[in-house]
Amino acid sequence: MTFPVYFELGPLRLHPHLVMEALAYAVGLYVSLFRRLKKKDVVSPAQRSSISVGALVGALMGAKLLVMLQHANLLMTDWRQFALLALQGKTIVGALLGGLAGVEITKKLIGVCRSTGDSFVYSVLWGMAIGRVGCFLTGLSDRTYGIATSLPWGVDFGDGIARHPTQLYEIGFLVLVFFVLRRCQLLSLREGDLFKIYMIAYLGFRFFIDFIKPEFRPLLGLSAIQIACALGLGYYWKDAVRLCRTVWKPTG
Repeated sequence: MTFPVYFELGPLRLHPHLVMEALAYAVGLYVSLFRRLKKKDVVSPAQRSSISVGALVGALMGAKLLVMLQHANLLMTDWRQFALLALQGKTIVGALLGGLAGVEITKKLIGVCRSTGDSFVYSVLWGMAIGRVGCFLTGLSDRTYGIATSLPWGVDFGDGIARHPTQLYEIGFLVLVFFVLRRCQLLSLREGDLFKIYMIAYLGFRFFIDFIKPEFRPLLGLSAIQIACALGLGYYWKDAVRLCRTVWKPTG
């Protein structure tokens, strides 16, 4: 396999990241609308529109800010590459945490007290999984690969080094989380708990999986993304304890 893996459409040669990112947005929107039609929304359409805008603005700001912090080492050594990443790059963790902040701020401004994350959780999950396919097919320039490995499933993205395909690890993890969330729907959960389970699971996964990525680690051997994950997990720690007690609550 030669990376990037372009999509050929007649005379067009489409970049994999562009194709899969567009597909991710389309599937995410479809899943979100389908769930909203199937289940009564907890807020009014006007409030939902405001919350969605807050989520988008927060996600964009968080994704850009964290990608700049993640590659801050390039500012002094290769400022052109840093500028390119600042313009084109984005991080999923930054988008999730920024989107969360945008939603919570918007809800306070418009007076919404109910949890709204459950209506987004599956659209976010499948959008991320599809987007990671694009990251994998893009290869080295996406900078989401892992460190070198001698394991038989290591992938050479074009530099002659077999690396952990961390993008594929993440896709597998997200599929697993989907089935966990479906199972959790059978439990007596509070409004918003599905989204909290998803965030706790994903932030925990990213904190550990990023140890096998070749990242700049400025503080305590942690990258900016790992620090952001730790802060996000700290935000949810009370919910994590409560949810663990709910899931493993003894019966009989």
